[in-house]
Amino acid sequence: MRRVFMPTPLLILSCFGASWVLADSLAAPVNVSIRDLKGSFAVVTWDIPDGEPVIGFAITQQKKDVRMLRFIQEVNTTTRSCALWDLEADTDYIVHVQSISISGPSPLSEPLQFKTPKDAETQASKSKDEVTMEEVGQNAQLRAGELIIIVVVLIMWAGVIALFCRQYDIIKDNEPNNNKDKAKNSSECSTPEHPSGGLLRSKV
Repeated sequence: MRRVFMPTPLLILSCFGASWVLADSLAAPVNVSIRDLKGSFAVVTWDIPDGEPVIGFAITQQKKDVRMLRFIQEVNTTTRSCALWDLEADTDYIVHVQSISISGPSPLSEPLQFKTPKDAETQASKSKDEVTMEEVGQNAQLRAGELIIIVVVLIMWAGVIALFCRQYDIIKDNEPNNNKDKAKNSSECSTPEHPSGGLLRSKV
């Protein structure tokens, strides 16, 4: 296996037959961090100082205490993140990030060391997320059922009130007619001698 030595003053990386020489004017990436860390997967992110003419990036990934390196390079991009795959669970890794410009790559960023979780921890986290999603779905169904019940009750109350108002209007409309009928019957039964409606009885 061929080993690649990295001299301190000058770093020469060979990839796809092209040689890159360190660009003195290009600053190294900053704020290198890891997110979405899982047993076999992680995402490394970084920031670029303002005004840097960056056209790509290069990442070196290495197991702690192991000399073998993985080199990832991408150009014609402005992305500030990269996925690391095929990682081993419960393993320490070290990553460096470089910016790439037309004149060459920047110095290496500060080394970032991280450790992948165990498979059991990953499965436990996944199960917890699934339970949380199920609880959210159940809560949403309960809320929907409560809303339906409330709407049905309101509709029933509105129907009862409308029926009561309709019956009240009918009773109110019938009251003048009843008063007229009573007055008419009273006038027919009364006489001039007995306004109260009594009958004259003759004495023998």
